[in-house]
Amino acid sequence: MDTMNLILHVGLGSFHRAHQAVYLHRLRESGDRSWAIVGANSRPDMAPTLEALIAQQGRYTLETVTPAGVRRYERIESIERVLPYEPDLAGLVEAGADARTRIISFTVTEAGYYLDAQDRLDPGAAELAADLGAARAGRAGSTIYGVLTAVLRRRMQLGRGPVTLLNCDNLRHNGDRSRHGLMQFIAAAGDDALARWVAAQTSSPNAMVDRITPRPTPEVARRVQAATGWDDRAPVMAESFIQWVIEDRFVAGRPALERVGVEMVESVQPYEEAKIRILNATHSCIAWAGTLRGMTYIHEGTQDPAIRRLAHDYVTDDVIACLSPSPIDLAAYRDTVLERFGNPAIADTNQRVAMDGYAKIPGFIRPTLVERLGRGEPIDSTAMLPALFLAFLQRWHRGALAYAYQDQAMDPAAAHAVCEAADPVAAFCADTKLWGPIAGDARLLAALRAAGERVAYLTAAPR
Repeated sequence: MDTMNLILHVGLGSFHRAHQAVYLHRLRESGDRSWAIVGANSRPDMAPTLEALIAQQGRYTLETVTPAGVRRYERIESIERVLPYEPDLAGLVEAGADARTRIISFTVTEAGYYLDAQDRLDPGAAELAADLGAARAGRAGSTIYGVLTAVLRRRMQLGRGPVTLLNCDNLRHNGDRSRHGLMQFIAAAGDDALARWVAAQTSSPNAMVDRITPRPTPEVARRVQAATGWDDRAPVMAESFIQWVIEDRFVAGRPALERVGVEMVESVQPYEEAKIRILNATHSCIAWAGTLRGMTYIHEGTQDPAIRRLAHDYVTDDVIACLSPSPIDLAAYRDTVLERFGNPAIADTNQRVAMDGYAKIPGFIRPTLVERLGRGEPIDSTAMLPALFLAFLQRWHRGALAYAYQDQAMDPAAAHAVCEAADPVAAFCADTKLWGPIAGDARLLAALRAAGERVAYLTAAPR
């Protein structure tokens, strides 16, 4: 590995191993073996997976399945080294500071960036405050900003060259926004020299990623063993569809990913907006509605005529008008998305997709509402999505959800207060964190009241 160019990837979850690592594996299989991945985690929450990957020298099996149920198995070998988790992240920091490391990539949830609608860091976030204290003391933290600050500071100290910071997640304008958050974090840590170095020596391309990747169940390992004979302790499974669009702004070289299907573009925005507003928002819509209808899996909700209709209408009535003109056939993209979500072999759970609603409404849904209201256009179809989430939240408040709900961006006390308010819809619509410039708008309130009635009918109707 001494002569290789390295990508340090932070966040060795299923998505990275079913997406970015797969593209690099295919590039290496094509004969270009000049790049490899070093994988690490900044948190101690994946110990069994890390242990398995270390024991398997970074190798694992990817199971993919088509909407028709055809399964395929592929051993992925692009991760050359997996770092064990260390509380001080010493190994991760040194890997990021390695002169051979040309790209530092990372997978973070929307809530993990701690940014408000104006891209300001949330000073009240406990993890962020702890990481700022660590950064001032010269230590690494667990948030993406705490990790990158420690890595980039070490690179600067050692006189290492430039490096690209590459987002692999669903945050809109992810490169621009995460960079803005990082620079705020470094400024708050009081490291002016590092701020100047980062501004001159790094780039942060925007990127769009797409592949449905459920949490692997024990059945995946059993199918892998039956199909391949390998007792793989860290397999992943995903749908057959895969897409990666990246702005071609790399400051230290990059792998020739266009050779294996990655779209290298000048601007990722039209692809990003289509994916976030059509795929991501529809995914959440189906998860919330399916949960309310007593379903467990995404494909069940997608195949339910009432839920499929409201997801279809949301895109058709409101989103396509907002995103047109587009280089993408938006109606065809909508239909492909619904076909993918209806794949029963994926067995993606409502629990996984429903999480983090307090980050998803501002990121996935609010932009369409803001644009439609700004043009004086109706929002009836889009209003169904937040109305579903409010009904979902009220069920969570009553302790009546069928599963534990996780939401990094939610203030539980504030959410309970909304549900206990004399007028929950008005309290919900007044939340500036969710709604920004349209918080309290009378048109939003009226549309959500009407949508709430339709949601009540939907959830009461027999399956």
